[in-house]
Amino acid sequence: MTELFGDFLYIAVHIALAILSLTFLITVIKVIHGPTLPDRILALDMLVAVAIGFIAVVGIKTGYTLYLDIAIALGLVGFLATVAFARFIMARGHIEEAEEGRPRLVSSENSMLAKSPKKAAIRPPEDRGPNGEEPAGVAVGNGETE
Repeated sequence: MTELFGDFLYIAVHIALAILSLTFLITVIKVIHGPTLPDRILALDMLVAVAIGFIAVVGIKTGYTLYLDIAIALGLVGFLATVAFARFIMARGHIEEAEEGRPRLVSSENSMLAKSPKKAAIRPPEDRGPNGEEPAGVAVGNGETE
């Protein structure tokens, strides 16, 4: 029975390593050729997951439990990196639908929302008196109707 389990484990480990290697290759291609920055960030997160898989399979193959601690630490670091990249995207701009139907990252000054005439209307600051009241005889606003 132990012999059967040993052969099965040997075959399963090698199949898992082959699948993880193929996944790693496909993910690296996505990192290089990803059309947008969020696609590349997701691919990098997937690379961390594949690396955790490699560490787990090597830990099972060798029998060392230390690899489990390394995989947990890598998972935490990968999570923090993904959150940092997400905050970078949020600070840089937002994602809009492009003409060809694919999403694209747009900075706030190039946004379609910023080019909207209603949103882009610049109003002069209102003149207020020392008590916060309107001065007598002054029209408020810039004459536009909404």
